[in-house]
Amino acid sequence: MLAYVLARVEAGRDREVFNEIKKLKEIKKASATYGMYDLHIEVTVDRVEDLDAFVFDKVRKIPGVKETVTMIASEILI
Repeated sequence: MLAYVLARVEAGRDREVFNEIKKLKEIKKASATYGMYDLHIEVTVDRVEDLDAFVFDKVRKIPGVKETVTMIASEILI
């Protein structure tokens, strides 16, 4: 299952949070971004329960992460 997690980060903590995000094994790709969201995280997991654990138990517990939005891919064009 492929999903995209968009995260808002507290001002001044962008690099700190990005460095913590890079340590997570589920991440396929992560980008620091400008605009409404500060991070765009591409994640691959086996089940919805694994996605829940990734978002709730890992990403949202990183100090400095204020908010997340998760989108599950329904079709992928490669």
